[in-house]
Amino acid sequence: MIRYFTSHPTASTLLMILLIVMGVAVLPDIKRETFPEIKAYSIEINVPYPGASPLDVEQGICLNLEDALDGISFIKEKTCEARQNLGLTTIKMLEKGDFQQFMNDVKSAVDGINDFPEQAEEPVISEKGRTQNVVSVALTADLPRAELKNLAERIKQKMLRQGGIPLVEITGFSERQLRIQVSQENLRRYGLDLQQLANLIAKQNIDLPLGSIETNQVEVQLRFSDERRNPLDLADLVVLKGNQGNEVKLGEIATIIDTFELAEEKVQFNHLPAALFKINKNTIDDSLDVLAAVEKFIQNESIELPEGISLNITQDATSIVKDRINMLLTNAWQGLLLVFVTMWLFFTIRYSFWVVMGLPISFLASAFLLGHLGITINMISMVALLMSLGILMDDAIVISESIGSQIKKGLKPIIYIHPYELMNCNLINFFRKYTSLNIDFILAFYSTSYPLKKIENILSKIVL
Repeated sequence: MIRYFTSHPTASTLLMILLIVMGVAVLPDIKRETFPEIKAYSIEINVPYPGASPLDVEQGICLNLEDALDGISFIKEKTCEARQNLGLTTIKMLEKGDFQQFMNDVKSAVDGINDFPEQAEEPVISEKGRTQNVVSVALTADLPRAELKNLAERIKQKMLRQGGIPLVEITGFSERQLRIQVSQENLRRYGLDLQQLANLIAKQNIDLPLGSIETNQVEVQLRFSDERRNPLDLADLVVLKGNQGNEVKLGEIATIIDTFELAEEKVQFNHLPAALFKINKNTIDDSLDVLAAVEKFIQNESIELPEGISLNITQDATSIVKDRINMLLTNAWQGLLLVFVTMWLFFTIRYSFWVVMGLPISFLASAFLLGHLGITINMISMVALLMSLGILMDDAIVISESIGSQIKKGLKPIIYIHPYELMNCNLINFFRKYTSLNIDFILAFYSTSYPLKKIENILSKIVL
């Protein structure tokens, strides 16, 4: 192949142009992210159980799930965490198993459970490791926490409508509660106790499915929805009704407070109450594109927000990727400049130019392969690119200097040598020697990159 390209410079030029065009075409589509995509080996099952204590969750949710999942193949580990109002089960699969089949088996096992408590909601089965954190945004305002949460919910919806921001999660708040406070004096006045009042509220504050009505054309789902979700609606709930049609509403005998379950679960930013938006991305999204969309949203939203309310970026997970890309680009142009100047001191400008051209052409060809192999620009792949940068520069200097020394000895350029003299030419022997050296280098580099691939998988699991 070396003999062919040295004897046909037009073919080598066309190949160079082809590699440049393919690399430039594919480069914008390569995803940028902090860590490589994590292979899925874990499943999470969430079963909400409103009003249940951790002991109730363990007996009614966890034990049923553990019994149902016992017969599934390729389970490496399963754990169930009983929380207040929630059962959380995590199942890890052995790497040799088929994850899609494993997911189907888990869904079938959970669907087959028919003795969950009546108050328990439908289980939510999700695959872990399908999202990555990009950046966090702090919303600060000197407001009551309930008002701050409402404001955060509105801003979240605006973020999602803008586009370019795939996943938004609000943190910094525990479970929201409507707390009812009633004095003993009011209870005695109306002949009530706390349990009676609680039962009266529970009977009217409901949201239940009623089944469905099927016709030849459509199926209509029926639902009784009278759940009060804010203090004003709850205050309007009738707790007593007289014979004359007079009514006593909850707001007349009780104080309703919009608050949160755990007062200590809160976030402060710059000594002000804050809500934290965690911006995540799916595996198909580009981290830096998501960050750019978040920065654009903050810039536009800051103009509309009242004075005293601000949005600030914090916990930027993409900063590592940006720093590493900048390092790679800086090392590349500095290496090109130093090699060009060094070669120019001893050779012609034309000779020096074609030596340094090997670096951008090689990187563009690598970009084409990365894009078609589905490899992203991340912390692991950029380690390999930084290693290749130095190796390419070293090889370029050594090989070009050796070629120059052979030409100074009186040997003609290989394209002008008669074909019958080509086999005995020292330059051909030189190319053969360095071809074998480069093959050795490729094998050595592969032996280094293969452990890096293993490290990539281990790091992915640590991040998960």
